[in-house]
Parts: sequence; C-alpha cells; structure tokens
Amino acid sequence: MSCTTILVGKKASYDGSTIIARDDDSGSGRYDPKRFVAIAPENQPRHYRSVLSHVEIDLPDNPCRYSIVPNVLPNRGILAEAGVNEHNVAMSATETIAVNERVLAADPLVELRPADAQAGTPEIPGGIGEEDIITLVLPYVNTARAGVARLAELLSAYGTYESNGIIISDVDEIWYVETIGGHHWIARRVPDDCYATIPNQLGIDDFDFDDAFSDQREFMCSADLCEFMAAHHLNRTINAAPSNGFGFQPAGTPNGVIGGRVALRRNHFNPRTAFGTATAKDHIYNTPRAWYMQRHLNPSEDWDSPSARYTPDSDDIPWCRVPESAITIEDVDFLMSAHFEGTPYDPYGTLGTPESRHRYRPIGINRTGHMVAMQIRPYAPEANRSIMWISYGSGPFTAATPFYANVDDTPAYLRDTTPEVSTDNLYWTNRLIAALADAHFYETSNAIEAFAEAARTYGHRLVERTDAVLRNIGKDSDDSAVGDSVAETAGEPIAGRLQAANDEMAEYLRTHATKLLNDVLHTSSNLMRNGFAMSDRWN
Repeated sequence: MSCTTILVGKKASYDGSTIIARDDDSGSGRYDPKRFVAIAPENQPRHYRSVLSHVEIDLPDNPCRYSIVPNVLPNRGILAEAGVNEHNVAMSATETIAVNERVLAADPLVELRPADAQAGTPEIPGGIGEEDIITLVLPYVNTARAGVARLAELLSAYGTYESNGIIISDVDEIWYVETIGGHHWIARRVPDDCYATIPNQLGIDDFDFDDAFSDQREFMCSADLCEFMAAHHLNRTINAAPSNGFGFQPAGTPNGVIGGRVALRRNHFNPRTAFGTATAKDHIYNTPRAWYMQRHLNPSEDWDSPSARYTPDSDDIPWCRVPESAITIEDVDFLMSAHFEGTPYDPYGTLGTPESRHRYRPIGINRTGHMVAMQIRPYAPEANRSIMWISYGSGPFTAATPFYANVDDTPAYLRDTTPEVSTDNLYWTNRLIAALADAHFYETSNAIEAFAEAARTYGHRLVERTDAVLRNIGKDSDDSAVGDSVAETAGEPIAGRLQAANDEMAEYLRTHATKLLNDVLHTSSNLMRNGFAMSDRWN
C-alpha cells in the first residue's frame, strides 16, 4: 500500500509505551472501506490460500485471538493491515517499499505464474505479500522477536512477490523488517530513545553484521545475506565515514570470516544505498514526508533555509533519530494526517505558489483508508495493555480515538462497514465529511478541529477511567491474575469492561461524527456556487 509509517521507541514516547503507527493508503483513484474486527482462534484458518498469489500454507493448530483492521471487500484477500494479539504483540503490514534492479536481478520476486493451456504448463503459485503477512504471523507469536523469526521462516519457504516493510512490536521492542528481493530480508530494532520514519522507501541506513550474526541485540537478517551481497556486488560502501551522522559505528575489518561466513570489508553497511532506490519520483513522493516528520519532531534544527542539512529531496534523511521532546499520541495523529502545514508545500496553505502547494505528496492524503497507532503500555496490566488508536478516512478531517485490543468483539459502528456509502458506520461518515469539507477547508476547519480535540480528550479520559475500574477489580478480587492475559483473568468482567469501553467510544463517535457531518454539510451548502442571498418574503 502507498503508506506512511512512524515508530516510537519506549524511551522516546511520553509514557514509556512502544508506539507503531501507519497510514493505510490505497492506490490512486481507489478507496478501500475498512472495518475493525476480533478474530477468535476457532475462526483462524488451518489451511490458508492467498487470493492474489494462490500460495497455499498449512497453519499451526494453536492460534491466539487477535484484533485487526482489514479491508471490507475480499477481492484482494484479507489484508489485515494492523493488529494486536492477546499476548500484546502488534503488527502493521505493510509499508510498500522498492528495491533496485540489481537486487531484483539477483533475487527475483516470486510472482504467480498462471497456467498456460497451450504450452501445457500448470499454474505456479507466487509468494506471500501484504494480503497474507499478519494472518500468517500474528496469531502464532508472543514476542516481537518471535514475530520476526516466523516471518523469516515464511519468506525463506515461500518468498514474496512484492517489496515490503513490516513492523512488529511488543511492550519492550519495535522491530522493522524490510524484504530484499524475493527471499532475503533485514531487520533493525528501533533504538529505545529514537523514532523512525518510513515513507514508502527502503529506509534502514545502517546495518551491523557483527550483531546480526551474534547476539542480535539490534539487527537480524537472512542467514546468507553476506554471501548474497558479495556474490552480486551489492555493497556500495566505500569508506567507514558516516553518511549522515546517526547510528553509524565504523569498525574497520579486513576481509575475513564472521561466524563462519565471508565478511564484508566493514562490519557496517548502508542498506538504503545497497538495496534501495533514489529517483526523481522518490523526491516527489517519498523523501518529503520523512523530511516533514523529522522537521516537526526536531524543530530546533534548520530545515528550511538554503543551507539546511536536509531538504525535502534529500536521499540521506536519517531512518531514526532522537526527538527533542517525548512523542505523544497527538504528535503521531498530527503527523499521520499532515499536509506540510506551515510550509510552501501545504495544498490548503497560503504560503508559496500554486505550483509549490501541489509539488509533493502529503502524508494525510485523500485515499487513506485508516490510520492505526498501536500503543503497548508497560504500566498497564496485560489484560488491558494494548490500545489501538483508530481513525478512518482522510486524516486532516478526522481524529484517532482509542480502542482496547484484547476483546472478543468490536463495536458495530466500526465493525459493520458496508461496501456502499452509508451513514450507519464510521468509515463512510468520515469519508463524507472529508469530501464535503475539502473544498471549504478554512470555513469548516474550526468545526473539524473542535471535533478532533474533543474526541481525543474523551478517549484519553475513557482509557484512564477504564484502567482505574480494572485496577479496582484487581484490588477487590481474590484472584490476583488481573495482570495476566485476558483469557487467564477473572474472565468476563475484564473482557466485558474492555468491550463496554470500546462501545462507549464508538457511541461517542456516532453522535459527534454525525453532528460534524451535519455542520459541514450546512456550511458547504451555504457555499455552493448556485447559492443566492435573496429569498422570498416568507423566509
């Protein structure tokens, strides 16, 4: 998908949580309705067949419960997109990226080959892709590292037909995996005190082979990555000088052996230059989004003058860095809906020129299906540890609000999205608000901003109130297992409370999103071009 991602390490966030967030954007001219659902173990397939690639995979018989925000229409498969399981492992998949021609030649993508009746050749299934990854991984892992390991096994066995970035997190760690060609992959742990920005581009800019083939504290990769790179001349590192000054630890090593494998000249290399792309299209579509996110989170630096170190078309914007202030949910929601506010590139702005205001692809785009920020809180019991902050539709016209992940069912207002337009569900209500408000951005902005602020405020209060109720249940109960998984707690009281909180949030959204739609419709109606101030004498 044409997406944008931000990852926030636990020491970079405002409350010690790990936070992973991604806009799920459709291709140009397409809009994919979304729904929020809980998948029970008995509803998880034991034999899986991909709609797009036709790959068939037998799955383990011990899945756990998980909540996801998939597409409504099944024409391209499940496309779970974002989810959290009952062990408080979160996944977001995928961030579409690109690898260069040298990689594709060395390790071709595993694409579906249809049967050819004339040639008498059978169909050859493709590999796995965005459609499949969460369904194949999330129900079977209890840590982020275990998720990376399972994904690696699947890539080795089946390959992939597309280049993707996959995010897997738990309460302690965030891992970001990038696929390299059809079967290879690299993974880097987001440093605890950093955030990472990914804008549809292969982004990891530093990789440590020593760690990947020993302790794996921060890096993991395909077992044969060194040999693969050496055989196909993929390493472009010339010297040990840092390319951007962030996270690079030069350690000159002569040609030799690391862990029984042929070592490259240096322990570190830059995957972005080895595997990625840096094209004119990247400078229009991708790099400006990373520039704007880092401009917001590190505002004291020079981002705008002619001598600025990084510009919207810089190829070496760091993958991760330390923010100047702890990052909040509001920061994440703002950035995932951003349209270059305060710059000459804002399509709704007054700075710059008509050309500059439409020069770059904004983060908050018209074809966003949803934004899901998954917050895993270390101070909360396991039963209610994970929060999914969900918004449907175009980000500048809505707000992310919190829903507990460890539930058996989800609110109908977010679950029962219809394929056709209907104001009976949140997705289509938000889409209508955005389509009406876009042409009258400034005239409707006060109402939309008031809605967003009030909705997030209500959400924070609801979470605090629900957490407090659950703490009191734990104090009053003889069963001290409130800190364990939902399935092992007092049972229905915990799950029931979480679902009741989710229902309350949904009802708040139903009431206030409907009112916002009424207000935006009234304002937009008064601004129609066929309006006329004079009316007859009875009015």
